[in-house]
Amino acid sequence: MTAKILVSREEVITIISEHWAPLSKAQQELLADNVRIVTFTKNDIIYRGGESPHEVMCLVSGKVKVYKDGVNGRSQIIRAIKAVEFFGYRAFFAGEEYKTSAMAIDTCVVAFIPIKLVVKFIHENTAVSSFFIRHLARLLGSSDERTVNLTQKHIRGRLAETLLFLKDSYGVEEDGYTLNIYLSREDIASMSNMTTSNAIRTLSSFAAENMVAIDGRKIRIMQDEELRKVSKLG
Repeated sequence: MTAKILVSREEVITIISEHWAPLSKAQQELLADNVRIVTFTKNDIIYRGGESPHEVMCLVSGKVKVYKDGVNGRSQIIRAIKAVEFFGYRAFFAGEEYKTSAMAIDTCVVAFIPIKLVVKFIHENTAVSSFFIRHLARLLGSSDERTVNLTQKHIRGRLAETLLFLKDSYGVEEDGYTLNIYLSREDIASMSNMTTSNAIRTLSSFAAENMVAIDGRKIRIMQDEELRKVSKLG
């Protein structure tokens, strides 16, 4: 872990305030006095399963994966977090310890806000409470949909869905094709609920059909519509 901060405290407060708007001036000052800003490098652990939640986290920049350790030491990626997104608070509201862990995919900046302060804002400001209700509702909806897709779709459909999810979440580079995130084959397999060998074979078949192009960890989506058809057909 590194202590280097890539964004200013003022920028972080502005980002958070925009999502929880309107915050009063006093609330913004409290936020500024209590927020903790940390820079993580690739593969740094942000929180671990089994720990007690004490802070709400906001990914200011970079990319984070939320995962759960499974049987035989195999981990399952639950979701990928992008900037600017809040995470790590569900366990507190459920009265539980963390059931998942979070790891930096690349260099990222995370703002940590004390849970007690967030609860205070929720009691004082309906905009903040509405924000968390909406966010949790959306997460539940996407989680339900993903569960069905990962259990009912065939391998090709699952992998196509994962690639499109990464494209829709993180976008593409300046060439208009290359996914703006570089994941290992293991991570792609985990997100697609398949073995690494199956992910490699299926990705190779997509490349042979010219739907994607592969250059190491760089993946270019060459035929978006065709890939979406594969995902839809399952």
